[in-house]
Amino acid sequence: MVPKIEFRYSDVYDRNYRESEKIQKYLEKRKEKYPDRKEIINYIKKAEKLWRKEEKKILIEISRITGLKWKEKRIICYVIGCGQPFSEPLTIRTYGKDFEIFIDTLTHELIHQISNQNERLYMKWFRYVKKTYSKEARTTKTHIFLTAVHWKILENMFPKKRLEIQIKNHAKFSEYKKAWEIAEKEGKDSIIEKFKQITKK
Repeated sequence: MVPKIEFRYSDVYDRNYRESEKIQKYLEKRKEKYPDRKEIINYIKKAEKLWRKEEKKILIEISRITGLKWKEKRIICYVIGCGQPFSEPLTIRTYGKDFEIFIDTLTHELIHQISNQNERLYMKWFRYVKKTYSKEARTTKTHIFLTAVHWKILENMFPKKRLEIQIKNHAKFSEYKKAWEIAEKEGKDSIIEKFKQITKK
């Protein structure tokens, strides 16, 4: 089964981010404004059109590479004006005119999603990670496998520049940067293979 991503705008949900002091300070530093409702809805329409072109291939690749199955036919994705993207409830922000970042961020969160949908199997892996990488931060631990999978998807489906942008963007955050470094050092294929061995036990 390949799920369908359903994009939604919720004014009530978005208002929590729009009125957040932390986000307002972030935007002020960057001399930017929080997009209004109409801007977000228009962004969703454009982003969705581009996403649909890649959707099936990306979702199939996530399942194939991880060895995990999608358990939900439909996944709701809330789109907000600005804020931290996360996987549950699936929430993605707008990125101005950059739709590639939107698609790559959504892919990242969907790798989290398929792990969440297969929690019993994923927890076998996470117990191994906690023991093997005990000194690493939790964020790093939760992104080692994800980074290996995302690396593989970007490498298989897109020009090299897309991968380089992802590595550069994550290098700004030490815990994410470390996950990419581990994936490079250990080898993305080795990490994925180890995941499959552990989750089959």
